Amino acid sequence: MALLITRKCINCDMCEPECPNEAISMGADIYQIDPMRCTECVGHYETPTCQLVCPIDPAWVETNEQLWDKFVQLHHADRL
Repeated sequence: MALLITRKCINCDMCEPECPNEAISMGADIYQIDPMRCTECVGHYETPTCQLVCPIDPAWVETNEQLWDKFVQLHHADRL
């Protein structure tokens, strides 16, 4: 599932460096997660690292296979 930073975000800057896919950036008011880059850390970690430091909710459900495919596209597109 793509993840969503909630309105409880206080812009503490902790989540952005945690993301191995560079999916987190500053939005208009709070940080946001790019759903096209978010793999929920599949391919990197067991659980999403941003959830350890931020108020995060699921935005929509993606299968582990979909997340893995996205990881491969982001990090190994040159090998395809």
